[in-house]
Amino acid sequence: MTISQPKTRDDLIALLSITDPDELQALYDAAYAVKAANVGRVVYYRGLVEFSNYCIKDCKYCGIRKSNDEVERFDTPRDDILAMARWAWENRYGSLTLQSGERQDEAFIDYVEGLVRDIKDLSHGELGLTLCVGEQTEDTYRRWFEAGAHRYLLRIETSNPDLYATLHPQDGHHRWQVRKDCLDSLRRIGYQVGTGDMIGLPGQTLGDLADDILFYRDMDIDMIGMGPYVVHHNTPVGKQVLAGGLDSDEEKRRRLELGLKMIAVTRLFLPDVNIAATTALQALHPLGRELGLKAGANVLMPIVTVPKYRPQYLLYDNKPCVDEVPDQCKNCISARVASVGDTIGLGQWGDSPHFFHKK
Repeated sequence: MTISQPKTRDDLIALLSITDPDELQALYDAAYAVKAANVGRVVYYRGLVEFSNYCIKDCKYCGIRKSNDEVERFDTPRDDILAMARWAWENRYGSLTLQSGERQDEAFIDYVEGLVRDIKDLSHGELGLTLCVGEQTEDTYRRWFEAGAHRYLLRIETSNPDLYATLHPQDGHHRWQVRKDCLDSLRRIGYQVGTGDMIGLPGQTLGDLADDILFYRDMDIDMIGMGPYVVHHNTPVGKQVLAGGLDSDEEKRRRLELGLKMIAVTRLFLPDVNIAATTALQALHPLGRELGLKAGANVLMPIVTVPKYRPQYLLYDNKPCVDEVPDQCKNCISARVASVGDTIGLGQWGDSPHFFHKK
């Protein structure tokens, strides 16, 4: 089977509909060839520091939603965050991602701004910085950009506002349009803008997923972090999925395959963007991230979170790497990259070629 670049929504749906094993392999091989030609067979690291699980949001699928009283809340001490940043810099990770639950108070905004400046200082400007701390005002985003952050990841979760509404309480604080407007603000300021969806959600169609890929194009997105939906047992969506018998091994395999197809089809459609092989893939398959790289992804996010806090930052069940220390993660993940035949872009920011092409 010859796989050609998709041009239309129908083309995207047709490729996402593939289930034959030989055709699937042809799809993944075609996407890997496009990756090699456009972004290279190089994997870039985004060392992930999950520095706080306090959150003002109550997303119905998320393990650190504010209503989950099983979670022990934490704020990582500033010195520990900076120590992890220094470790990432000394180990030539190239880039760091600061991620937390969402807060919008002035103390948090000031804190993040100071962290960004301190990390830039300690690495002599050498560490690239991605922020993933939710919806904020354009003024806040600008402050952080001017402090030294240059990439921002804000997942749209789904491009379908109706489906989005099923994932969130309808309390005025979880609005799809606000999230979309934040992406517009980030692009105006000059960030490299990242977004992504959850794949295999209850009620989601292949048409929805095709529309997500079109959304990435229409929003001029530079980097994509998307992954299969993974259940968290103590959330409304998770309980609904478990009660409906929709988390069987067969269902997990289906969501994993759908996640890999989304990586491959997005790579074919948007050849020069950065695409992450997310940890959620590995939650569904021991080699999930390797499969993601083989399907066209070129970014990995090894966890650099302080080990004692990792068990309290579980957005979903069965999260990998929770019981490892950073050195273990480093050795493990470099072996994963080597097994695919890619190299690691050590000490490099690995910015999205798309960002510079559109400039």
